[in-house]
Amino acid sequence: MCGRYSVQKKTLLVANSLVKKNINVDLEQDNFNCAPGGKYPCIKSATNGKYLEMTVFGYLPSWSKPDFRRLHNARLEGIETKVSFKKLIVNSRAVVPLSGFIEWSKVNEKKIPYYFTRADSEDIFCPAIHDAGQFTILTRDATPQNAKIHHRQPVIISKSQINNYFNLNNNAVEFLKTVKPPELKYHEISTKINNPSANDPTLINPVQ
Repeated sequence: MCGRYSVQKKTLLVANSLVKKNINVDLEQDNFNCAPGGKYPCIKSATNGKYLEMTVFGYLPSWSKPDFRRLHNARLEGIETKVSFKKLIVNSRAVVPLSGFIEWSKVNEKKIPYYFTRADSEDIFCPAIHDAGQFTILTRDATPQNAKIHHRQPVIISKSQINNYFNLNNNAVEFLKTVKPPELKYHEISTKINNPSANDPTLINPVQ
């Protein structure tokens, strides 16, 4: 899964360098606890080039009822058959810039949060789909190392692969299946991250 993540200034500056236009994204705004329902920077593509735009994390289909929970993740496996996503993966692709993401490990009925980053310290770019000002991050089976914490993880591509994902002549699913997940590292963090309104750099510090 990928239900929470951080995006920091360094990552935003890199993301901004990849697009032609910035639509109201504050490049000085750190966010250490991006949660479903909030608005965060998202890279999208148009005929005149890529652009960076604030977009709501989590998708509410047009048919959803008032108590429907936002779909913040979409499984890569089988996405082409899902009513909510099958058209979006063809025509409405996006890429979400991350500095790191949070997963929870369940131990003796207790959920313990861990913060994941790339082992090479590079920024993370997650393929997504978008519609009506909302986005959903694509996920895949976790690698054996990461599965020690959680059985799912976000799909991750490199900067050099972003244009390939946006190329509508490419089958997005088939392309992403060929992408090897980068090596990640992780550490345990405070359960303060569970509060979606919390937002400060100590949230992602290792537990002492």
